[in-house]
Amino acid sequence: MDGDETEWRELNRRWWDERVPLHVASAFYDNETFVAGRSSLRPFEVIELGSVDGLTLVHLQCHFGQDTLSWARLGAQVTGLDFSEPAVDAARALAGQVGIAAEFVAADVYDAVSALDGRTFDIVYTGFGALNWLPDIDRWAAVVAALVAPGGTLYLAEFHPFTTVFGDRDLTVEHTYFERDTAVFDEGAGTYTDRDAPTVNNRVCDWNHPLGEVVTAVIDAGLRIELLHEHDHTLFPRWPFLEARPDGTYRLPDGAPSLPLMYTLRARKPRAT
Repeated sequence: MDGDETEWRELNRRWWDERVPLHVASAFYDNETFVAGRSSLRPFEVIELGSVDGLTLVHLQCHFGQDTLSWARLGAQVTGLDFSEPAVDAARALAGQVGIAAEFVAADVYDAVSALDGRTFDIVYTGFGALNWLPDIDRWAAVVAALVAPGGTLYLAEFHPFTTVFGDRDLTVEHTYFERDTAVFDEGAGTYTDRDAPTVNNRVCDWNHPLGEVVTAVIDAGLRIELLHEHDHTLFPRWPFLEARPDGTYRLPDGAPSLPLMYTLRARKPRAT
């Protein structure tokens, strides 16, 4: 991996800390309708994971907790973990607003096992836009495997890494797909909820993880993959020509060749024999 670990982590933490209040107040997250009862989960997530009623669930890199609390509304006993203290504070406040008993912990995902006192969970969940902030997927998978109880489930929903080969205006190939262990430093003001927001901490460090790397890491950590789905739509206008649909998804225009824009993976930890 490139760069000192403390350096890139603090760089990214400052980026997220500054943007938490922007995200909480944004139309993108629409906290008003969430508090009123809207779920932030995608329908396919609920179908693919199945019933969570009565199960323990830890959400890694949970940001300010909408997805975490949406699983709680479906009956899960939830714990959220994020490295941003302002995000965790906002998640706790949101849980209070909606009247849900949820635990939120401030810790880096690589330190999750110790931060959660060695507890295990029926479900480990991680959602969109999480893995690109981590340099070492093998290390992440080992953490996940330690957190999943025997017989328990990892459920991962993520943007497809193949989209990173293209530029931001069209489908011209501009980047290599295989960037394993190569850090990418990006700079730019604003945030994905408001590109024009005035911000100070604008440098971030992230990594592209090809799908095969993620799948192999999960297998090597001792989990058995049950489901791997690639999806032909996404959740934001990745390119200006994507078309917004009434269900909140963004898709390529009718007649255009389809591309994998997101993927989901479900894996199980074998029970001890």
